[in-house]
Amino acid sequence: MPQNIPLEYYLALSAIMFVIGAAGVVTRRNAIIIFMCIEMMLNAVNLTLVSFSSYLGDASGQMFVFFVMAVAAAEAAVGLAIVLSLFRSSQTVYVDEVNLMKW
Repeated sequence: MPQNIPLEYYLALSAIMFVIGAAGVVTRRNAIIIFMCIEMMLNAVNLTLVSFSSYLGDASGQMFVFFVMAVAAAEAAVGLAIVLSLFRSSQTVYVDEVNLMKW
């Protein structure tokens, strides 16, 4: 029978994923990569919610994960639509090269 993985391991993995995602949002210039990093941050939060839910024996954290996943799916759809519109208007997806206020 396999041993249970301690809660601290899940939390450490979640923290590492969140830090990698936050570093990607801050350092990257490509809008698609930025959205992928935001998705990684949301998945890190989901891992934390599921970990605590399992540790405490309560299903409310797992139900909350479904709401976070729905928000992430909506964010991905809206974000990709914005990136597509941005690419059509300025022919680039690099966020520092786009000036929306310029005519």
